[in-house]
Amino acid sequence: MAHLLGAERISIDFPTKRVLEQVTLGINEGDRIGIVGRNGDGKSTLMRVLAGRIEPDSGLVTHRGGLSVALLDQADVLPPGQTVRRAVVGDVEDYVWASDPRIRDVLAGLIADLDLDALVDGLSGGQRRRIALAKLLIGEYDVIMLDEPTNHLDVEGISWLAEHLRRRWSTNAGGMLVVTHDRWFLDEVCTATWEVHDRIVEPFDGGYAAYVLQRVERDRQAAATEAKRQNLMRKELAWLRRGAPARTAKPKFRIDAANQLITTEPPVRDNVELTRMATARLGKQVVDLEDVSIAFDGVEVLQDVEWRIGPGDRYALLGANGAGKSTLLKIITGEYAATSGRVKRGKTVKFATLTQQLAELEDLAEDRISDVVGRYATSYVAGGKELSPGQLLERLGFTSAQLSTRVKDLSGGQRRRLQLMLILLDEPNVLVLDEPTNDMDTDMLAAMEDLLDTWPGTLLVASHDRYLLERVTDHQFAVLDGGLQHLPRGVDQYLEIQQGRTRRVPSRSRTDPPVSHAPTRPSNPMRSNSELRQVRKDIEATERRMQRTEIIIGDLHQQMADHDHSDYTGLAELNVKLGEAQGELTELELQWLELSESVE
Repeated sequence: MAHLLGAERISIDFPTKRVLEQVTLGINEGDRIGIVGRNGDGKSTLMRVLAGRIEPDSGLVTHRGGLSVALLDQADVLPPGQTVRRAVVGDVEDYVWASDPRIRDVLAGLIADLDLDALVDGLSGGQRRRIALAKLLIGEYDVIMLDEPTNHLDVEGISWLAEHLRRRWSTNAGGMLVVTHDRWFLDEVCTATWEVHDRIVEPFDGGYAAYVLQRVERDRQAAATEAKRQNLMRKELAWLRRGAPARTAKPKFRIDAANQLITTEPPVRDNVELTRMATARLGKQVVDLEDVSIAFDGVEVLQDVEWRIGPGDRYALLGANGAGKSTLLKIITGEYAATSGRVKRGKTVKFATLTQQLAELEDLAEDRISDVVGRYATSYVAGGKELSPGQLLERLGFTSAQLSTRVKDLSGGQRRRLQLMLILLDEPNVLVLDEPTNDMDTDMLAAMEDLLDTWPGTLLVASHDRYLLERVTDHQFAVLDGGLQHLPRGVDQYLEIQQGRTRRVPSRSRTDPPVSHAPTRPSNPMRSNSELRQVRKDIEATERRMQRTEIIIGDLHQQMADHDHSDYTGLAELNVKLGEAQGELTELELQWLELSESVE
Protein backbone atom coordinates (compact mmCIF):
# COMPACT_ATOMS: atom_id res chain seq x y z
CA MET A 1 0.00 0.00 0.00
CA ALA A 2 1.28 3.45 -0.96
CA HIS A 3 2.48 5.80 1.75
CA LEU A 4 0.35 8.93 2.30
CA LEU A 5 1.94 10.82 5.17
CA GLY A 6 4.11 10.21 8.20
CA ALA A 7 5.93 11.62 11.19
CA GLU A 8 9.59 11.07 12.02
CA ARG A 9 10.75 11.48 15.62
CA ILE A 10 8.36 14.36 16.36
CA SER A 11 8.12 15.97 19.80
CA ILE A 12 5.61 18.51 21.11
CA ASP A 13 6.12 20.60 24.25
CA PHE A 14 3.47 22.60 26.08
CA PRO A 15 4.39 25.14 28.79
CA THR A 16 3.61 22.66 31.58
CA LYS A 17 4.54 19.31 30.05
CA ARG A 18 5.84 17.39 27.06
CA VAL A 19 2.93 15.79 25.19
CA LEU A 20 4.73 13.75 22.50
CA GLU A 21 8.34 12.60 22.48
CA GLN A 22 10.26 11.12 19.53
CA VAL A 23 7.13 9.70 17.89
CA THR A 24 7.48 7.98 14.51
CA LEU A 25 4.46 6.68 12.60
CA GLY A 26 2.86 6.59 9.15
CA ILE A 27 -0.46 6.44 7.32
CA ASN A 28 -0.82 4.33 4.17
CA GLU A 29 -3.60 4.10 1.62
CA GLY A 30 -6.47 2.09 3.02
CA ASP A 31 -5.72 2.93 6.67
CA ARG A 32 -8.71 3.70 8.88
CA ILE A 33 -7.22 4.63 12.25
CA GLY A 34 -8.95 5.42 15.52
CA ILE A 35 -7.01 7.44 18.11
CA VAL A 36 -7.76 6.73 21.78
CA GLY A 37 -6.21 7.83 25.06
CA ARG A 38 -6.89 9.85 28.17
CA ASN A 39 -8.03 13.44 27.86
CA GLY A 40 -5.01 15.73 27.75
CA ASP A 41 -2.57 13.09 26.54
CA GLY A 42 -2.27 14.58 23.06
CA LYS A 43 -4.80 12.92 20.72
CA SER A 44 -6.01 16.14 19.10
CA THR A 45 -2.50 17.60 19.14
CA LEU A 46 -1.16 14.60 17.21
CA MET A 47 -3.88 14.96 14.61
CA ARG A 48 -3.28 18.70 14.17
CA VAL A 49 0.46 18.10 13.72
CA LEU A 50 -0.16 15.45 11.05
CA ALA A 51 -2.62 17.78 9.28
CA GLY A 52 -0.03 20.55 9.21
CA ARG A 53 -2.02 22.89 11.47
CA ILE A 54 0.82 23.16 13.99
CA GLU A 55 4.55 22.54 13.68
CA PRO A 56 6.31 20.01 15.91
CA ASP A 57 9.03 21.36 18.22
CA SER A 58 11.35 18.77 16.73
CA GLY A 59 11.12 16.07 14.11
CA LEU A 60 9.58 16.06 10.66
CA VAL A 61 6.12 15.50 9.14
CA THR A 62 6.19 14.28 5.53
CA HIS A 63 3.37 14.25 2.95
CA ARG A 64 3.22 12.54 -0.42
CA GLY A 65 3.38 15.06 -3.25
CA GLY A 66 0.01 16.58 -4.14
CA LEU A 67 -1.69 15.04 -1.09
CA SER A 68 -5.02 16.65 -0.10
CA VAL A 69 -5.85 16.59 3.62
CA ALA A 70 -8.99 17.81 5.41
CA LEU A 71 -9.33 18.25 9.18
CA LEU A 72 -12.49 18.63 11.23
CA ASP A 73 -11.30 20.06 14.54
CA GLN A 74 -13.34 21.11 17.55
CA ALA A 75 -13.12 24.84 16.82
CA ASP A 76 -16.11 26.68 15.33
CA VAL A 77 -14.75 27.95 12.00
CA LEU A 78 -17.90 28.98 10.11
CA PRO A 79 -17.62 32.61 8.95
CA PRO A 80 -20.54 34.87 9.96
CA GLY A 81 -23.15 36.14 7.53
CA GLN A 82 -23.32 33.00 5.40
CA THR A 83 -26.36 30.88 4.66
CA VAL A 84 -26.30 27.18 5.41
CA ARG A 85 -26.24 26.46 1.67
CA ARG A 86 -23.20 28.63 1.01
CA ALA A 87 -21.37 27.36 4.11
CA VAL A 88 -21.67 23.78 2.80
CA VAL A 89 -21.48 23.95 -1.02
CA GLY A 90 -20.02 27.42 -1.55
CA ASP A 91 -21.06 29.32 -4.67
CA VAL A 92 -21.93 26.20 -6.66
CA GLU A 93 -25.31 26.49 -8.39
CA ASP A 94 -28.11 24.38 -6.92
CA TYR A 95 -28.66 22.37 -10.12
CA VAL A 96 -24.98 21.39 -10.08
CA TRP A 97 -24.66 20.08 -6.54
CA ALA A 98 -28.22 18.72 -6.44
CA SER A 99 -27.39 16.44 -9.37
CA ASP A 100 -24.58 14.81 -7.36
CA PRO A 101 -25.98 11.85 -5.36
CA ARG A 102 -23.01 11.89 -3.00
CA ILE A 103 -23.66 15.51 -1.97
CA ARG A 104 -27.40 14.87 -1.65
CA ASP A 105 -26.66 11.90 0.62
CA VAL A 106 -24.39 13.97 2.90
CA LEU A 107 -26.94 16.78 3.20
CA ALA A 108 -29.75 14.31 3.89
CA GLY A 109 -27.67 12.45 6.47
CA LEU A 110 -26.45 15.49 8.43
CA ILE A 111 -28.51 18.64 7.86
CA ALA A 112 -31.88 17.54 6.50
CA ASP A 113 -33.58 19.38 9.38
CA LEU A 114 -31.96 22.75 8.57
CA ASP A 115 -33.26 25.48 6.29
CA LEU A 116 -30.61 25.96 3.59
CA ASP A 117 -31.46 29.67 3.39
CA ALA A 118 -31.02 30.29 7.13
CA LEU A 119 -27.98 32.23 8.32
CA VAL A 120 -25.42 30.21 10.28
CA ASP A 121 -25.14 33.02 12.85
CA GLY A 122 -28.38 32.08 14.61
CA LEU A 123 -27.77 28.34 14.75
CA SER A 124 -26.77 26.32 17.81
CA GLY A 125 -23.26 25.00 18.31
CA GLY A 126 -24.40 21.47 17.44
CA GLN A 127 -26.03 22.60 14.20
CA ARG A 128 -22.92 24.57 13.18
CA ARG A 129 -20.82 21.51 13.95
CA ARG A 130 -22.94 19.36 11.62
CA ILE A 131 -22.63 21.98 8.88
CA ALA A 132 -18.82 21.91 9.20
CA LEU A 133 -18.82 18.11 9.00
CA ALA A 134 -21.08 18.15 5.93
CA LYS A 135 -18.81 20.70 4.23
CA LEU A 136 -15.80 18.42 4.77
CA LEU A 137 -17.53 15.24 3.63
CA ILE A 138 -18.74 16.61 0.28
CA GLY A 139 -15.12 17.37 -0.66
CA GLU A 140 -12.70 14.99 -2.37
CA TYR A 141 -9.66 14.37 -0.18
CA ASP A 142 -6.93 11.75 0.05
CA VAL A 143 -6.93 11.88 3.87
CA ILE A 144 -9.62 13.08 6.26
CA MET A 145 -9.04 13.67 9.96
CA LEU A 146 -12.04 13.92 12.27
CA ASP A 147 -11.85 15.18 15.85
CA GLU A 148 -14.96 14.05 17.77
CA PRO A 149 -17.21 13.86 14.68
CA THR A 150 -20.06 12.14 16.57
CA ASN A 151 -20.57 15.05 18.98
CA HIS A 152 -24.06 16.52 18.46
CA LEU A 153 -25.17 13.56 16.31
CA ASP A 154 -28.01 11.30 17.41
CA VAL A 155 -27.88 7.50 17.11
CA GLU A 156 -29.28 7.62 13.59
CA GLY A 157 -26.77 10.27 12.51
CA ILE A 158 -23.86 8.30 13.96
CA SER A 159 -25.01 5.18 12.12
CA TRP A 160 -25.25 7.16 8.87
CA LEU A 161 -21.76 8.60 9.34
CA ALA A 162 -20.26 5.16 9.98
CA GLU A 163 -21.86 3.80 6.81
CA HIS A 164 -20.68 6.83 4.78
CA LEU A 165 -17.09 6.40 5.94
CA ARG A 166 -17.12 2.65 5.23
CA ARG A 167 -18.06 3.19 1.59
CA ARG A 168 -16.32 6.52 0.99
CA TRP A 169 -13.25 4.87 -0.59
CA SER A 170 -12.44 1.46 -1.97
CA THR A 171 -10.62 -0.89 0.43
CA ASN A 172 -7.07 0.17 -0.49
CA ALA A 173 -7.71 3.86 -1.17
CA GLY A 174 -7.81 6.96 1.01
CA GLY A 175 -6.82 7.36 4.63
CA MET A 176 -8.71 8.34 7.77
CA LEU A 177 -7.86 9.37 11.32
CA VAL A 178 -10.61 9.78 13.90
CA VAL A 179 -10.57 10.84 17.54
CA THR A 180 -13.79 9.89 19.35
CA HIS A 181 -15.03 8.50 22.65
CA ASP A 182 -17.78 6.60 20.80
CA ARG A 183 -16.53 3.02 21.01
CA TRP A 184 -19.25 1.55 18.79
CA PHE A 185 -18.24 4.01 16.08
CA LEU A 186 -14.54 3.07 16.46
CA ASP A 187 -15.42 -0.59 16.01
CA GLU A 188 -17.52 0.12 12.94
CA VAL A 189 -15.10 2.25 10.92
CA CYS A 190 -11.54 1.54 12.08
CA THR A 191 -9.07 -1.14 10.98
CA ALA A 192 -6.34 0.04 13.35
CA THR A 193 -6.09 1.88 16.66
CA TRP A 194 -3.42 4.24 18.02
CA GLU A 195 -3.30 4.70 21.79
CA VAL A 196 -1.67 7.97 22.86
CA HIS A 197 -0.20 7.69 26.36
CA ASP A 198 2.91 8.66 28.29
CA ARG A 199 4.22 10.81 25.37
CA ILE A 200 4.21 7.86 22.94
CA VAL A 201 1.80 6.46 20.33
CA GLU A 202 1.24 2.71 20.54
CA PRO A 203 -0.35 0.99 17.50
CA PHE A 204 -2.86 -1.87 17.65
CA ASP A 205 -4.52 -3.86 14.87
CA GLY A 206 -8.28 -3.63 14.44
CA GLY A 207 -11.01 -1.48 15.96
CA TYR A 208 -11.95 -0.94 19.59
CA ALA A 209 -12.78 -4.58 20.42
CA ALA A 210 -9.47 -5.81 19.00
CA TYR A 211 -7.65 -3.01 20.81
CA VAL A 212 -9.20 -4.09 24.13
CA LEU A 213 -8.03 -7.68 23.61
CA GLN A 214 -4.48 -6.68 22.73
CA ARG A 215 -4.30 -4.24 25.62
CA VAL A 216 -5.45 -6.90 28.06
CA GLU A 217 -2.69 -9.18 26.78
CA ARG A 218 -0.19 -6.34 27.18
CA ASP A 219 -1.45 -5.48 30.66
CA ARG A 220 -1.11 -9.08 31.83
CA GLN A 221 2.62 -8.53 31.68
CA ALA A 222 2.47 -5.10 33.33
CA ALA A 223 3.76 -4.23 36.81
CA ALA A 224 1.58 -4.62 39.91
CA THR A 225 0.64 -0.95 39.78
CA GLU A 226 -1.33 -1.72 36.61
CA ALA A 227 -3.43 -4.44 38.29
CA LYS A 228 -6.57 -2.33 38.63
CA ARG A 229 -6.38 -1.19 35.04
CA GLN A 230 -5.94 -4.67 33.58
CA ASN A 231 -8.80 -6.05 35.69
CA LEU A 232 -11.07 -3.31 34.43
CA MET A 233 -10.16 -3.94 30.80
CA ARG A 234 -10.59 -7.71 31.22
CA LYS A 235 -14.09 -7.00 32.46
CA GLU A 236 -14.66 -4.82 29.41
CA LEU A 237 -13.43 -7.64 27.17
CA ALA A 238 -15.74 -10.13 28.88
CA TRP A 239 -18.70 -7.91 28.10
CA LEU A 240 -17.59 -7.45 24.50
CA ARG A 241 -17.44 -11.21 23.96
CA ARG A 242 -20.36 -12.34 26.10
CA GLY A 243 -22.84 -9.67 26.93
CA ALA A 244 -23.71 -7.77 23.75
CA PRO A 245 -25.14 -9.44 20.65
CA ALA A 246 -24.00 -6.50 18.55
CA ARG A 247 -20.40 -7.38 19.41
CA THR A 248 -20.43 -11.16 19.60
CA ALA A 249 -22.14 -11.40 16.24
CA LYS A 250 -19.26 -9.75 14.41
CA PRO A 251 -16.03 -10.22 16.33
CA LYS A 252 -12.99 -8.44 14.93
CA PHE A 253 -10.37 -10.06 17.10
CA ARG A 254 -9.02 -13.54 17.82
CA ILE A 255 -11.91 -15.34 19.52
CA ASP A 256 -9.89 -18.19 21.05
CA ALA A 257 -7.48 -15.79 22.73
CA ALA A 258 -10.34 -13.68 24.03
CA ASN A 259 -12.21 -16.67 25.43
CA GLN A 260 -9.08 -17.91 27.17
CA LEU A 261 -8.63 -14.57 28.89
CA ILE A 262 -12.19 -14.39 30.21
CA THR A 263 -12.86 -18.00 31.23
CA THR A 264 -12.84 -17.07 34.94
CA GLU A 265 -14.29 -13.58 34.53
CA PRO A 266 -17.81 -13.37 36.03
CA PRO A 267 -20.68 -11.57 34.27
CA VAL A 268 -20.35 -7.79 34.41
CA ARG A 269 -23.44 -7.54 36.66
CA ASP A 270 -25.16 -9.84 39.14
CA ASN A 271 -28.68 -8.71 38.22
CA VAL A 272 -30.41 -10.95 40.76
CA GLU A 273 -28.39 -9.56 43.67
CA LEU A 274 -28.67 -5.99 42.43
CA THR A 275 -32.45 -6.29 42.12
CA ARG A 276 -32.67 -7.72 45.63
CA MET A 277 -30.64 -4.82 47.02
CA ALA A 278 -32.61 -2.28 44.99
CA THR A 279 -35.92 -3.68 46.27
CA ALA A 280 -34.65 -3.41 49.86
CA ARG A 281 -33.80 0.27 49.27
CA LEU A 282 -36.80 1.23 47.14
CA GLY A 283 -39.66 -1.11 47.92
CA LYS A 284 -41.80 -2.52 45.13
CA GLN A 285 -42.85 0.76 43.51
CA VAL A 286 -40.48 3.26 41.93
CA VAL A 287 -42.29 5.29 39.24
CA ASP A 288 -45.47 4.53 37.28
CA LEU A 289 -46.57 6.71 34.37
CA GLU A 290 -50.20 6.27 33.34
CA ASP A 291 -51.50 8.00 30.18
CA VAL A 292 -49.06 10.86 30.68
CA SER A 293 -49.06 13.76 28.22
CA ILE A 294 -47.30 17.12 28.27
CA ALA A 295 -47.59 20.18 26.05
CA PHE A 296 -45.66 23.44 25.82
CA ASP A 297 -47.40 26.54 24.39
CA GLY A 298 -50.15 24.34 23.04
CA VAL A 299 -47.77 21.95 21.26
CA GLU A 300 -48.00 18.39 22.57
CA VAL A 301 -44.56 16.81 23.09
CA LEU A 302 -45.55 13.51 24.71
CA GLN A 303 -48.92 11.78 24.42
CA ASP A 304 -50.44 9.00 26.54
CA VAL A 305 -47.15 7.54 27.76
CA GLU A 306 -47.40 4.34 29.83
CA TRP A 307 -44.23 3.27 31.64
CA ARG A 308 -43.72 1.26 34.80
CA ILE A 309 -40.24 1.50 36.29
CA GLY A 310 -39.38 -0.94 39.05
CA PRO A 311 -36.56 -1.48 41.56
CA GLY A 312 -33.27 -2.38 39.89
CA ASP A 313 -34.54 -1.71 36.35
CA ARG A 314 -31.88 -0.49 33.93
CA TYR A 315 -33.53 1.28 31.02
CA ALA A 316 -32.10 3.19 28.06
CA LEU A 317 -34.00 5.96 26.31
CA LEU A 318 -33.43 6.54 22.59
CA GLY A 319 -34.78 9.20 20.28
CA ALA A 320 -33.81 11.96 17.89
CA ASN A 321 -32.74 15.35 19.22
CA GLY A 322 -35.89 17.17 20.31
CA ALA A 323 -38.01 14.00 20.45
CA GLY A 324 -38.73 14.51 24.15
CA LYS A 325 -36.25 12.27 26.00
CA SER A 326 -35.12 14.91 28.49
CA THR A 327 -38.73 16.06 28.94
CA LEU A 328 -39.79 12.51 29.82
CA LEU A 329 -36.96 12.18 32.34
CA LYS A 330 -37.95 15.49 33.96
CA ILE A 331 -41.53 14.29 34.30
CA ILE A 332 -40.24 11.15 36.03
CA THR A 333 -38.13 13.15 38.50
CA GLY A 334 -40.89 15.72 39.10
CA GLU A 335 -39.09 18.67 37.53
CA TYR A 336 -41.93 18.96 35.00
CA ALA A 337 -45.62 18.42 35.75
CA ALA A 338 -47.59 16.39 33.24
CA THR A 339 -50.39 18.18 31.41
CA SER A 340 -52.59 15.11 31.81
CA GLY A 341 -52.29 11.59 33.12
CA ARG A 342 -50.91 10.32 36.40
CA VAL A 343 -47.38 9.94 37.79
CA LYS A 344 -47.00 7.75 40.88
CA ARG A 345 -43.67 7.71 42.71
CA GLY A 346 -42.63 5.38 45.52
CA LYS A 347 -42.37 6.89 49.00
CA THR A 348 -38.68 6.01 49.41
CA VAL A 349 -37.53 7.18 45.95
CA LYS A 350 -34.52 9.51 46.00
CA PHE A 351 -33.58 10.84 42.56
CA ALA A 352 -30.23 12.08 41.32
CA THR A 353 -29.55 13.36 37.81
CA LEU A 354 -26.24 13.60 35.99
CA THR A 355 -27.19 16.41 33.62
CA GLN A 356 -25.61 17.72 30.44
CA GLN A 357 -24.67 20.88 32.32
CA LEU A 358 -22.35 21.28 35.30
CA ALA A 359 -24.43 23.87 37.15
CA GLU A 360 -24.17 22.04 40.48
CA LEU A 361 -20.40 22.66 40.50
CA GLU A 362 -20.63 26.43 39.96
CA ASP A 363 -20.97 27.20 43.69
CA LEU A 364 -17.93 24.98 44.38
CA ALA A 365 -15.61 26.69 41.87
CA GLU A 366 -13.22 28.08 44.51
CA ASP A 367 -13.18 24.95 46.68
CA ARG A 368 -10.48 22.31 46.60
CA ILE A 369 -11.48 18.76 45.67
CA SER A 370 -10.47 17.43 49.08
CA ASP A 371 -12.73 19.96 50.85
CA VAL A 372 -15.67 19.17 48.58
CA VAL A 373 -15.37 15.42 49.07
CA GLY A 374 -14.99 15.81 52.83
CA ARG A 375 -18.55 17.18 53.11
CA TYR A 376 -20.09 13.96 51.87
CA ALA A 377 -20.32 10.39 53.13
CA THR A 378 -17.12 8.90 54.47
CA SER A 379 -17.50 5.69 52.47
CA TYR A 380 -19.07 4.22 49.35
CA VAL A 381 -19.76 0.52 48.78
CA ALA A 382 -18.95 -0.86 45.30
CA GLY A 383 -18.91 -4.56 44.49
CA GLY A 384 -19.17 -5.50 48.16
CA LYS A 385 -16.10 -3.42 49.01
CA GLU A 386 -16.13 -0.24 51.04
CA LEU A 387 -14.28 2.62 49.37
CA SER A 388 -13.21 5.88 50.93
CA PRO A 389 -13.90 9.06 48.92
CA GLY A 390 -10.20 9.12 48.04
CA GLN A 391 -10.36 5.57 46.68
CA LEU A 392 -13.48 6.45 44.73
CA LEU A 393 -11.66 9.45 43.26
CA GLU A 394 -8.81 7.16 42.26
CA ARG A 395 -11.23 4.79 40.49
CA LEU A 396 -12.55 7.79 38.59
CA GLY A 397 -9.10 8.76 37.38
CA PHE A 398 -7.95 11.37 39.89
CA THR A 399 -4.50 11.27 41.48
CA SER A 400 -3.67 12.12 45.08
CA ALA A 401 -1.80 15.20 43.86
CA GLN A 402 -5.02 16.55 42.34
CA LEU A 403 -6.89 16.60 45.66
CA SER A 404 -5.59 20.11 46.30
CA THR A 405 -6.78 21.38 42.89
CA ARG A 406 -9.62 23.90 42.87
CA VAL A 407 -12.78 22.85 41.06
CA LYS A 408 -12.56 25.82 38.67
CA ASP A 409 -9.15 24.59 37.47
CA LEU A 410 -10.38 21.13 36.47
CA SER A 411 -10.82 20.16 32.82
CA GLY A 412 -14.28 19.43 31.44
CA GLY A 413 -13.76 15.69 31.77
CA GLN A 414 -12.50 16.00 35.35
CA ARG A 415 -15.51 18.11 36.32
CA ARG A 416 -17.76 15.48 34.80
CA ARG A 417 -16.09 12.79 36.91
CA LEU A 418 -16.35 14.88 40.07
CA GLN A 419 -20.03 15.51 39.33
CA LEU A 420 -20.67 11.76 39.07
CA MET A 421 -18.74 11.03 42.26
CA LEU A 422 -20.68 13.61 44.30
CA ILE A 423 -23.93 12.13 43.05
CA LEU A 424 -22.89 8.61 44.07
CA LEU A 425 -21.74 9.78 47.51
CA ASP A 426 -25.17 11.36 48.05
CA GLU A 427 -26.58 7.79 47.88
CA PRO A 428 -29.61 8.15 45.62
CA ASN A 429 -31.63 5.06 44.69
CA VAL A 430 -32.79 6.22 41.25
CA LEU A 431 -30.02 7.53 38.99
CA VAL A 432 -30.84 9.46 35.80
CA LEU A 433 -28.03 9.96 33.27
CA ASP A 434 -28.81 12.54 30.57
CA GLU A 435 -26.04 12.44 27.93
CA PRO A 436 -23.40 11.41 30.51
CA THR A 437 -20.51 10.76 28.10
CA ASN A 438 -19.68 14.39 27.24
CA ASP A 439 -15.98 15.22 27.83
CA MET A 440 -15.07 11.64 28.78
CA ASP A 441 -12.38 9.53 27.14
CA THR A 442 -12.69 5.77 26.60
CA ASP A 443 -10.77 4.85 29.76
CA MET A 444 -12.99 7.11 31.85
CA LEU A 445 -16.14 5.67 30.29
CA ALA A 446 -14.97 2.15 31.16
CA ALA A 447 -14.30 3.22 34.77
CA MET A 448 -17.75 4.83 35.03
CA GLU A 449 -19.42 1.74 33.61
CA ASP A 450 -17.51 -0.41 36.12
CA LEU A 451 -18.94 1.64 38.98
CA LEU A 452 -22.45 1.49 37.56
CA ASP A 453 -22.20 -2.32 37.32
CA THR A 454 -22.31 -2.53 41.11
CA TRP A 455 -24.77 0.31 41.71
CA PRO A 456 -27.85 -1.15 43.50
CA GLY A 457 -30.64 1.07 42.24
CA THR A 458 -32.79 1.95 39.26
CA LEU A 459 -30.90 3.39 36.30
CA LEU A 460 -32.34 5.50 33.47
CA VAL A 461 -29.98 6.56 30.66
CA ALA A 462 -30.65 8.91 27.74
CA SER A 463 -27.70 8.97 25.37
CA HIS A 464 -26.62 8.81 21.74
CA ASP A 465 -23.64 6.65 22.79
CA ARG A 466 -24.72 3.24 21.53
CA TYR A 467 -21.91 1.38 23.27
CA LEU A 468 -22.80 2.87 26.66
CA LEU A 469 -26.49 2.07 26.25
CA GLU A 470 -25.80 -1.56 25.39
CA ARG A 471 -23.19 -1.83 28.13
CA VAL A 472 -25.02 -0.51 31.24
CA THR A 473 -28.73 -1.09 30.49
CA ASP A 474 -30.80 -4.23 30.11
CA HIS A 475 -33.74 -2.87 28.09
CA GLN A 476 -34.09 -0.06 25.57
CA PHE A 477 -37.06 2.20 24.82
CA ALA A 478 -37.56 4.88 22.16
CA VAL A 479 -39.50 8.14 22.13
CA LEU A 480 -41.21 8.12 18.73
CA ASP A 481 -43.94 10.54 17.60
CA GLY A 482 -44.61 11.56 21.18
CA GLY A 483 -45.09 8.00 22.39
CA LEU A 484 -42.88 5.42 24.13
CA GLN A 485 -42.01 2.14 22.39
CA HIS A 486 -40.14 -0.84 23.84
CA LEU A 487 -37.27 -2.11 21.66
CA PRO A 488 -36.76 -5.85 22.32
CA ARG A 489 -33.87 -5.89 19.81
CA GLY A 490 -32.36 -2.66 21.10
CA VAL A 491 -30.61 -0.02 19.03
CA ASP A 492 -30.68 -2.09 15.84
CA GLN A 493 -34.47 -2.18 15.98
CA TYR A 494 -34.63 1.59 16.57
CA LEU A 495 -32.46 2.25 13.50
CA GLU A 496 -34.62 -0.07 11.40
CA ILE A 497 -37.74 1.80 12.50
CA GLN A 498 -36.17 5.14 11.62
CA GLN A 499 -34.97 3.86 8.24
CA GLY A 500 -38.43 2.51 7.47
CA ARG A 501 -40.00 5.85 8.35
CA THR A 502 -37.54 7.64 6.06
CA ARG A 503 -38.36 5.32 3.14
CA ARG A 504 -42.09 5.88 3.57
CA VAL A 505 -41.96 9.70 3.72
CA PRO A 506 -41.43 11.09 0.17
CA SER A 507 -39.19 14.11 -0.17
CA ARG A 508 -41.03 17.28 -1.15
CA SER A 509 -40.07 20.73 -2.32
CA ARG A 510 -40.73 23.91 -0.41
CA THR A 511 -43.65 24.66 -2.74
CA ASP A 512 -45.48 21.43 -1.93
CA PRO A 513 -48.56 21.83 0.28
CA PRO A 514 -48.07 20.92 3.96
CA VAL A 515 -48.82 17.35 4.91
CA SER A 516 -50.50 16.06 8.02
CA HIS A 517 -48.30 14.21 10.50
CA ALA A 518 -51.21 12.47 12.17
CA PRO A 519 -50.60 8.72 12.47
CA THR A 520 -52.33 6.68 9.76
CA ARG A 521 -52.95 3.01 9.12
CA PRO A 522 -52.75 1.30 5.74
CA SER A 523 -56.05 1.25 3.93
CA ASN A 524 -57.74 -2.14 4.23
CA PRO A 525 -60.64 -2.39 1.80
CA MET A 526 -62.83 -5.49 1.89
CA ARG A 527 -60.92 -8.39 0.38
CA SER A 528 -62.23 -11.59 -1.11
CA ASN A 529 -61.28 -14.90 0.49
CA SER A 530 -58.99 -15.72 -2.43
CA GLU A 531 -57.18 -12.38 -2.03
CA LEU A 532 -56.72 -12.96 1.70
CA ARG A 533 -55.34 -16.47 1.04
CA GLN A 534 -52.85 -15.01 -1.43
CA VAL A 535 -51.71 -12.35 1.07
CA ARG A 536 -51.21 -15.03 3.73
CA LYS A 537 -49.19 -17.10 1.26
CA ASP A 538 -47.05 -14.03 0.55
CA ILE A 539 -46.52 -13.57 4.29
CA GLU A 540 -45.38 -17.19 4.69
CA ALA A 541 -43.07 -16.89 1.66
CA THR A 542 -41.57 -13.69 3.08
CA GLU A 543 -41.00 -15.39 6.45
CA ARG A 544 -39.15 -18.25 4.73
CA ARG A 545 -36.96 -15.77 2.83
CA MET A 546 -36.24 -13.95 6.11
CA GLN A 547 -35.16 -17.24 7.73
CA ARG A 548 -32.87 -18.08 4.80
CA THR A 549 -31.35 -14.59 4.87
CA GLU A 550 -30.75 -14.82 8.64
CA ILE A 551 -28.89 -18.12 8.06
CA ILE A 552 -26.75 -16.44 5.39
CA ILE A 553 -25.97 -13.57 7.78
CA GLY A 554 -24.98 -16.05 10.49
CA ASP A 555 -22.70 -17.90 8.06
CA LEU A 556 -21.04 -14.62 7.00
CA HIS A 557 -20.44 -13.68 10.64
CA GLN A 558 -18.77 -17.06 11.20
CA GLN A 559 -16.65 -16.68 8.05
CA MET A 560 -15.46 -13.28 9.27
CA ALA A 561 -14.67 -14.74 12.69
CA ASP A 562 -12.63 -17.59 11.13
CA HIS A 563 -10.95 -15.42 8.46
CA ASP A 564 -7.31 -14.36 8.59
CA HIS A 565 -7.65 -10.87 10.12
CA SER A 566 -4.51 -9.63 8.39
CA ASP A 567 -6.29 -10.15 5.05
CA TYR A 568 -8.13 -6.83 4.95
CA THR A 569 -9.20 -7.34 1.31
CA GLY A 570 -10.92 -10.63 2.07
CA LEU A 571 -12.56 -9.21 5.17
CA ALA A 572 -13.78 -6.20 3.19
CA GLU A 573 -15.38 -8.49 0.60
CA LEU A 574 -17.12 -10.47 3.34
CA ASN A 575 -18.24 -7.20 4.95
CA VAL A 576 -19.79 -6.05 1.66
CA LYS A 577 -21.71 -9.33 1.38
CA LEU A 578 -22.82 -8.96 4.99
CA GLY A 579 -24.08 -5.43 4.36
CA GLU A 580 -26.04 -6.60 1.31
CA ALA A 581 -27.60 -9.47 3.27
CA GLN A 582 -28.53 -7.21 6.18
CA GLY A 583 -30.06 -4.71 3.76
CA GLU A 584 -32.09 -7.50 2.16
CA LEU A 585 -33.29 -8.64 5.61
CA THR A 586 -34.41 -5.10 6.47
CA GLU A 587 -36.39 -4.88 3.21
CA LEU A 588 -38.01 -8.28 3.89
CA GLU A 589 -38.98 -7.20 7.42
CA LEU A 590 -40.65 -4.08 6.06
CA GLN A 591 -42.40 -6.14 3.39
CA TRP A 592 -43.61 -8.60 6.05
CA LEU A 593 -44.89 -5.72 8.20
CA GLU A 594 -46.84 -4.17 5.32
CA LEU A 595 -48.39 -7.52 4.36
CA SER A 596 -49.34 -8.25 7.98
CA GLU A 597 -50.98 -4.85 8.39
CA SER A 598 -52.99 -5.35 5.20
CA VAL A 599 -54.86 -8.35 6.65
CA GLU A 600 -55.60 -6.85 10.08
